[in-house]
Parts: sequence; structure tokens; C-alpha cells
Amino acid sequence: MSAAHSSHPKGLYFIFITGMSERFSYYGMRAIFTLYLINALMLDKEFASAIYGNYTGLVYLTPLIGGYVADRYLGMRRSIFWGALLMVMGQFLMFFSALHFENTELAKWLMYGGLGGLIFGNGFFKPNLSSIVGRLYEPGDKRLDSAYTIFYMGVNMGAFMAPLLCGYLGDTGNPADFRWGFLAAAITMVLSLVFYVARNSRYLVGPNGEAIGIVPAQKAGRESAGELGVGLGKKLNVWQLFLWAVGGVLLFFLFLKGFDGDIIGAVIYSACIVVPGFVISDPTLTKIERQRILVIYIIAFFVIFFWAAFEQAGISLTYFAEEQTNRHVFGWTMPASWFQSFNAVFVVLLAPLFSALWIKLGQKNREPASPTKQAIGLFLLSLGYLLIAIGVKNVAPDAKVSMLWL
Repeated sequence: MSAAHSSHPKGLYFIFITGMSERFSYYGMRAIFTLYLINALMLDKEFASAIYGNYTGLVYLTPLIGGYVADRYLGMRRSIFWGALLMVMGQFLMFFSALHFENTELAKWLMYGGLGGLIFGNGFFKPNLSSIVGRLYEPGDKRLDSAYTIFYMGVNMGAFMAPLLCGYLGDTGNPADFRWGFLAAAITMVLSLVFYVARNSRYLVGPNGEAIGIVPAQKAGRESAGELGVGLGKKLNVWQLFLWAVGGVLLFFLFLKGFDGDIIGAVIYSACIVVPGFVISDPTLTKIERQRILVIYIIAFFVIFFWAAFEQAGISLTYFAEEQTNRHVFGWTMPASWFQSFNAVFVVLLAPLFSALWIKLGQKNREPASPTKQAIGLFLLSLGYLLIAIGVKNVAPDAKVSMLWL
């Protein structure tokens, strides 16, 4: 383990800590979010699930925008900063929402504002933090997959600890206590931001000691420093922008009618068509860049199914844990939110083993391609849900099953 760590640049561990803190904030809030909606704001499960679904849908959509803006205008470092700042604001709005939960209308508006900050903050933070990992290494470096395994081990360490602390503080059975879970998530996000601001200039350096992530990727590759002020209007055809905007509006109203007035759902589905189309049609892209983006789109299509199943942890699996799972352990009742830590436990335990495995296979030129690894992950995820289905088959609605099935 130590040998593997010594082979990686210090910047990886800086990103490890920054990402772990941010994911603690994200997963801590997620662990108690739907429980807050149904137990404090007294929303029905269908509406709470719709809010959660719209929130997570936008969380996965906005990185397309955040990555594009970072690549063209802000650069990765500034995008990470602004994303973290927005998430700090979002988490504190969630805290204030829970603080005023008895005033349902005020609490809802504060909650919606908080979700907005978290959605757009995540869009700028998450894709750029993970992308900057690759800049720490030379192109083709065989340690890169191992580096991402270590990075995601940090992500899952945050995902493991967050439900335990935020669930302990917020998921107590008393609606007034949700505020403390959200406050813990907010404080952790503040720590992530402060640590990033204090140390990014020292540790975010490339393999030759050069600063990385400051200048937008496109400008660094094609423009001199004196051209950094070139505006969007000089790069993109105005009519092209107009046509995409009109197309987006038409799709929005089409989906709005199909979804019976669900505004957020209509935004998500129309944006899922317009945003990728707008990005791929950018005339400033080279042929190679456009081909790479197409590959990303193809992979992303299959990854959607993984994350759709994975995010059930925040809704259906949380409801199941609270209502139909025997959570009693030696006279103590485990909070339903704690079950969201279980997945991360296995990732944290297995990540070092897979990191070492990828390095070993890479040395022998036998390492599976990334799409192959993703296919294996999808298969194992499907197997996990199959086991849950077997466990709950023929179980009465008022019965409780063993927590081992979850």
C-alpha cells in the first residue's frame, strides 16, 4: 500500500482530501434529505421522490455545463472554487430550511434555493476536480487508473462517514434535529473550500512542476495570453445559438405537456438533448475533440443506468430501510440513513486492492479497458438488486426483513 502511495504525486492526495470533504457534505445531506421531506415537511413519498429525482437529475446534468465553461472560460481551478462556494451557500440554505421547518412554505423556498446552489455548485466542482487528476500525470501514464481508484476511495470514505454523522445528528425521530445533520454537511463543505483555497497553488502542479488548471484548456492549447478576452460572439455563430435556444424552448414545452406540467422534469429532458448537441456542434472544436466527446456521450448513455439504480439509495431503499427493515441491534435501533454507508464501506475496503491490481495488470499489458470495467460494474449492480428482490419476495407489506438483504 505504501509503495503504491509513494509512486503518486502529492497533488493526488490534496485532491483526495478536497474531494472526500466535498463528498462527505453531499452524501451527508443526501442521507437525510428524503427523510426530512416526509418527516419534517410532511410531504408525501411520491412528491418527495419527485423532488429527489429532479435534484439528482440536475446534479448529473450540470457537470456538462460546468466542464464546458471551465474548458472555455474559467479554467478548472476557478471553476472548482466557485462550485465549492455555491455548495457552501446551498448547504447553509438547507440548514436554515430545517431550522424553520414548522413554517412549511418558508422552509420549502429555502430548500429549493439550497438545492439550486448544490446543483450548480456540483456542476462546476465535481467534473473539474476529477478531471484535474489526469493533469497530474504524463499522457499514457499507466498509474492513471490507479490514481482514479485512490481518488474514488477518498470519495467513498466521505460517503461512508457522512451518513453516520449526519444521520446520527439529524435522523433521530425528532423533526427539529434535521437541522444538525444539514449543519454538519455545511461545515464540512466549508472545510473543503478553505483547504482548497489554502493549498491549491502548492499541490496542483503537473509532472514537470508547471501549474495546472489555471488557463482554460482550449485557450491554453490554441490562443496566446493576449487573446484570453475573445468573447463568445466572435467564436460561435449567432444564428447557431439562436436555433439551439429555440429548439430548447420547443422541446421544453413538448416535454412539459408530456410530463403533466412537471417543469423540472421538462427542463432535464430538454437539456439532455440541447446541451450535448450544443457542445458537440461548437465550431471551435477540432475533429479529434469532437470524436472524443462522442465517445464520452456513448459511455455516458450506459452510465445513466448505473447511476439511476445507484441513486435509489436516497429514495426507495431509504424508504424500505425505514419501514420494512428490522433495524434493531441488541436493543438499539439503527437510523435508516446509516444504510447508505454500507455501499461505501465495500468500496473503501476494495479500492486499494483494485488499485494494486490495475497497476499489476498494466505492467503486463493485460489491464481491461475502462468500458470493460464499467460493464463489470453494471453487472454486479444488477446482481445486487436481484439479491434484494429475492430477499423481499413474498414478504407481507407490514413485515420486516433482515438488514442483511440491504
